Amino acid sequence: MSDNSLQPTDKSSTTDKRTLREHVSEVIRQYFINLKGEEPRHIYDFFLDEIEEPLLKVVMAYTRNNQSEAARILGVSRGTLRTKLKKFGLL
Repeated sequence: MSDNSLQPTDKSSTTDKRTLREHVSEVIRQYFINLKGEEPRHIYDFFLDEIEEPLLKVVMAYTRNNQSEAARILGVSRGTLRTKLKKFGLL
């Protein structure tokens, strides 16, 4: 697919062989380092929201906004997808 929104946003990402899990672990470690003594709160929902919105955006771009196809790819119902799209102002 030649959609520009699906192109890597950083040239180093094309050579980085770390897994998604490793990237996520590094981001979470950096989050705690950057707190600098501040008390972390509600980070489960925070991180889910941080991951969910870009995931939805990329999948919707990949499917050219075909909600049925996006729901199938994500493994959720179309109704659930619509609810999530509304939550992030993507609908």
